[in-house]
Amino acid sequence: MLLLFYVLIGMFLDGTSIIVMTLPITLPLVTAAGFDPIWFGIFVVVAVEISQITPPVGFNLFVIQAQTGETIGRLVRAVVPFFLILVAFALLLAMFPQIVLWLPGKME
Repeated sequence: MLLLFYVLIGMFLDGTSIIVMTLPITLPLVTAAGFDPIWFGIFVVVAVEISQITPPVGFNLFVIQAQTGETIGRLVRAVVPFFLILVAFALLLAMFPQIVLWLPGKME
């Protein structure tokens, strides 16, 4: 649900605004539910990156359009594989949170 929430918000806002507006509300809820804050931070970064390539206001699409001169429609089609890879990675993080926590666990 959080991934859908962040992608939906990311369709209309930039990444910094998303983090500043949602983190004070979502972080206490996620930690109260028993999730690790480090995991949640990584998950939010991945979710915001997904939202930055999601139309209609995918800011990274506009940056690429300014650099290449291509149409937004063509860029959206070109970004679909990257979008799917990021979604798969976010789902992997949700199913196996120990992936994120393995390296910090080795530092103890």
